[in-house]
Amino acid sequence: MAARKGRRRTCETGEPMEAESGDTSSEGPAQVYLPGRGPPLREGEELVMDEEAYVLYHRAQTGAPCLSFDIVRDHLGDNRTEFPLTLYLCAGTQAESAQSNRLMLLRMHNLHGTKAPPSEGSDEEEEEEEEDEEEEEERKPQLELAMVPHYGGINRVRVSWLGEEPVVGVWSEKGQVEVFALRRLLQVVDDPQALAVFLRDEQARVKPIFSFAGHMGEGFALDWSPRVQGRLLTGDCQKNIHLWTPTDSGSWHVDQRPFVGHTRSVEDLQWSPTEDTVFASCSADASIRIWDIRAAPGKACMLTTASAHDGDVNVISWSRREPFLLSGGDDGALKVWDLRQFKSSTPVATFKQHVAPITSVEWHPQDSGVFAASGADNQITQWDLAVERDPEAGDMEADPGLAALPQQLLFVHQGETDLKELHWHPQCPGVLLSTALSGFTIFRTISV
Repeated sequence: MAARKGRRRTCETGEPMEAESGDTSSEGPAQVYLPGRGPPLREGEELVMDEEAYVLYHRAQTGAPCLSFDIVRDHLGDNRTEFPLTLYLCAGTQAESAQSNRLMLLRMHNLHGTKAPPSEGSDEEEEEEEEDEEEEEERKPQLELAMVPHYGGINRVRVSWLGEEPVVGVWSEKGQVEVFALRRLLQVVDDPQALAVFLRDEQARVKPIFSFAGHMGEGFALDWSPRVQGRLLTGDCQKNIHLWTPTDSGSWHVDQRPFVGHTRSVEDLQWSPTEDTVFASCSADASIRIWDIRAAPGKACMLTTASAHDGDVNVISWSRREPFLLSGGDDGALKVWDLRQFKSSTPVATFKQHVAPITSVEWHPQDSGVFAASGADNQITQWDLAVERDPEAGDMEADPGLAALPQQLLFVHQGETDLKELHWHPQCPGVLLSTALSGFTIFRTISV
């Protein structure tokens, strides 16, 4: 959340830096700023980060921006809540020239939580200031980066484990889907000496272990099955979806017969978390479809919601814990679909906080009612379906603008530019990561 003030504050890695604005006459009580709803900022006003609203907050830059990334599950354990944290990501760049792109494995570590501010007039305040300089160096976040040259901008990456072997599926603008092995990259980001050798002698020799060029054009939709190891779906801008089946030789057979049904670009794909053969798709044709691969590709579509959104349906997320599908569209709407009532073509909930197209949605991996979304309006929102407004709370009277907010809206995060994708970390509860033109952000709010 942010407040409106006449002073300016920027935040790079969770440490605030304050500078005078040109107009100090607007200093006064902080007001809640409602993006897309409240009046625009006046001259001299800028948004101020409320540091007490974050348990964790860090930012990272990797050179060229990344349109897509995925979290690599690691062997450091589940339910990690103690700081500092260590995280592993795989990402792909969208550089200005095709030959400048990279597939990257990132190790972010020494990620400390935000420090609670000392109470006013506290004896500890002076003592803490003296310790700050010593602690600052120890608390500095670290980033190791193993890069592989990749010709063509990378549209989407998705990571999976094939037994003990980590792999990543890569959709690129050159119209190919490739699979790369990640074991060596994971090894070197943990060893500075090995990383130096890899970057000097090995990175140019890394090639995909499998490649498919049968889509005849580029695409964005890509999803590994969570239930059948190695099973993959890929969808393109030519409205086609192809099924990849792993072979005994460690390769893949890609069915040349596409699943037919959509009339425009396939934007996203999601396997069912409970059924081996069922998946969902969404498209620029405004529809969401449910398929079963046991049928022939031309007859596999079981259910369709033809006008799921007013325009392109950009992203979907299938809940791992409830029979719910979440969708986000160009209309800025977020919709929750109960798959038991999908034939009715009516969502069980619709939320409208974003004022631009939705770019990413994802259910919380542990909490079945919580999800997050990002939009082209540079907002990341966190939601909880179980929340109901307390009618006795005085907040609405104090600021009538708050009454217009959806009661399930938990948190609004801002400060990024051109947001593209977000993911909850499956092993660190409440930790959310995003990629944008402005770089990566890793944070946890007090709300989740």
